Amino acid sequence: MLLITGANGRPGSAVVREFARRGEPVRALVRSAEKASAIAAPGVETVVGDMLEPDTLGPALTGVDRVLMISGAGPLLLETQCTFIDAARAAGVRHVVKFSGQDSVDGFDPERFRSTRSHEQVQRYLSASGLAWTMLRPSQFMQVYLEEAADIARVGELRLPLGATTLAPVDIADIAAVAYRILTTPGHEGRTYRMTGPEALDMDEVAGRIAAATGRPVRYVDVPPEERHRQWLAAGHPPPRAAAFAQLFAERRRLGRSSVHLDTHRAFGVRPTEFADFAARHAAVFRGAAAVAGPPA
Repeated sequence: MLLITGANGRPGSAVVREFARRGEPVRALVRSAEKASAIAAPGVETVVGDMLEPDTLGPALTGVDRVLMISGAGPLLLETQCTFIDAARAAGVRHVVKFSGQDSVDGFDPERFRSTRSHEQVQRYLSASGLAWTMLRPSQFMQVYLEEAADIARVGELRLPLGATTLAPVDIADIAAVAYRILTTPGHEGRTYRMTGPEALDMDEVAGRIAAATGRPVRYVDVPPEERHRQWLAAGHPPPRAAAFAQLFAERRRLGRSSVHLDTHRAFGVRPTEFADFAARHAAVFRGAAAVAGPPA
């Protein structure tokens, strides 16, 4: 049996949908029964439990051989995932695939920031746990640009504090296709799979692709970092999360240039989604004619 944790988040739910689309049975861990309905599908067994509470994980881990481990970002990520690794080992799980991340910006050092350092610490803990492991490390999701859709629809502006920095965002659907293959085929133990999208784009280019998809003018506005930080707080992001965003964007702005890494796409036969195709698929959202589907990225 395969288990996906964090199954209500965007990446987790995308992997669950990939299993359902292929008719492959999978178990999905959610934190409450109310959240189970959002991912209900034939072949998907939903189980309620809390990764921070090992006593709640018995039904989730029973009979499980391989896990895709995802949890929400935040100050408790390190404790949450290390606690879960211990519970998985005790339950007889053989292989844990950690969903992590690796920024596409050249020279980015994840050890400098708490939000990214936690993933590095979990990876070291998992590597030393005695369990078989695989690291799946995508770059920024294309789906984060859906969170800018309100400004794009209202005033035709993509407002981010990135200067002329290029990024190489990857479609979550591509990640889900790779995750499915890692979980259902042998030979991935001890491997790290990095993923980016197929293009390194500056924000003028991102805005241009959204404009082409929507048929409306969209321009990039380079806003001061402190202004964007205030906007994240006003939008309801917890202060630690807003601060982590601010640090991340400031470092991307300082370093300035991303590289493209498509070896993982090629290894698993997954066609890399271009940003223009992503924008066309979500044109109604960027025009303000449809709501963003699913949880935040």
